[in-house]
Amino acid sequence: MKKQRKLLSQRHFIFYFLSVWLRRVRRYFDWYFGSKKYASELTNKKLSFRVKKHQSVLLKKLGANDIELQINKITNLKIAVKNIDGVIIKPGETFSFCKLVGLPTRKKGYLLGMELSFGKARAGVGGGICQISNLIHWLAIHSPLTIVERYHHSFDPFPDDGRVLPFGSGATVFYNYRDYQFTNNTKYTFQINLWFSKKCLEGELLVSEELDFAYHVYEKEHQFLKIENEYYRKNEIWRDKYFKKGHGEVLETELIAKNFAKVMYTPENCQYRVSS
Repeated sequence: MKKQRKLLSQRHFIFYFLSVWLRRVRRYFDWYFGSKKYASELTNKKLSFRVKKHQSVLLKKLGANDIELQINKITNLKIAVKNIDGVIIKPGETFSFCKLVGLPTRKKGYLLGMELSFGKARAGVGGGICQISNLIHWLAIHSPLTIVERYHHSFDPFPDDGRVLPFGSGATVFYNYRDYQFTNNTKYTFQINLWFSKKCLEGELLVSEELDFAYHVYEKEHQFLKIENEYYRKNEIWRDKYFKKGHGEVLETELIAKNFAKVMYTPENCQYRVSS
């Protein structure tokens, strides 16, 4: 397997921070001088029709050493949710996670939570708020909204613990140059509502008019691979659009994403061994 050359930003921390700073400047320019109109209206008044609902468990079994970071994560989630809950996405508007949430800082009340960076799980201020973007992405891909920016981690840090969604169906964010965005190119108005139950972060995507179609999202070609002495995980995520009424005729089938990520643990079932 050919060894990849390091990017300049990976060779020294100074180059890394310069790279981050430049990307953030570009993002600010796009937000305030670009042609996109970003969703910003928050309201307690809910739209009439539900497109999709989902919930995400707050505390997971990752290890005793991580419990404090997970508890802190819940605080971080509650702060971030206040900036998104009830947001209206009108026709022609773009939802930007980072623009709505802003930079997580201690001054805003954010705590050290777990974040994934440079191939490791580590503590970082505001860590864990990707759980919100993951949930919102799952809602969005069950709708006619158009995903315009989405990133997924290049590594898989932990074994599945009661995983419900397909691997690689989330959306990671890192303020502000790794954003999660979708655009409403439809004639409908959409709304995201988020709240907390005893054990879960809950969310729903609402719409102004009832849709006569819906979506089914599913996984294909899931495999663990061993390449030399390292493990990798791959899959494909597909989506069917179908009529709600009648026999549920499938109108369209599309490939949403192909995922390939390094695995940071030893998987129980590795299907293939690939040599260099």
